[in-house]
Amino acid sequence: MLVSTRDLTVEVGAASLFSGLDLAVDTGECLVVTGANGAGKSTLLRCLYLLQRPSSGTVSVCGAAPDERSAAFRRRVSVVLDDSALFEELTARQHLDLLGRSFGVARPVPAALASRADVPAGDPSAGRRRRLLLHAAVARPHSVLLLDEPERALDAEGLSWLTTLVGQSLSVVVDSHRRPLAATVADYVVDL
Repeated sequence: MLVSTRDLTVEVGAASLFSGLDLAVDTGECLVVTGANGAGKSTLLRCLYLLQRPSSGTVSVCGAAPDERSAAFRRRVSVVLDDSALFEELTARQHLDLLGRSFGVARPVPAALASRADVPAGDPSAGRRRRLLLHAAVARPHSVLLLDEPERALDAEGLSWLTTLVGQSLSVVVDSHRRPLAATVADYVVDL
């Protein structure tokens, strides 16, 4: 399994967001986590990237405990979280060039971003910024992709593009409010 949890529990104060959660995502599979606001969807992704420690239980990503501080871990796991950011002064073209140089891969600007490829990332719409974050996440080499509400700020065309992007990754864990997205891309759905 590329992503697994065993008896995972996260408590906030006296309340449990989730308790005893067992997950398993293998190569080529997509797990979509759904649930109401505050159910723990984003928290689960933060546990899978070790930005948050669980109260109890174990997490394994790519065969080891996650550690976002480890360069080896970051080379295998690509992530777009709610607070992911861009360099506001760099253009989409410059972002992808930097990404390509960092990971040793050439990445041209995709058609979905081409019309605004040379505009600073701080200037485009929220949907264009989201597309750039998502494209950058899948453009770099990775074994696991973690996406926190990737559909946020995307229009209908962007949602269609997103389903194609998710299909390009080896193993994916997505949290989402959009059940139609889950129905389109998920091999498994967990409702928190």
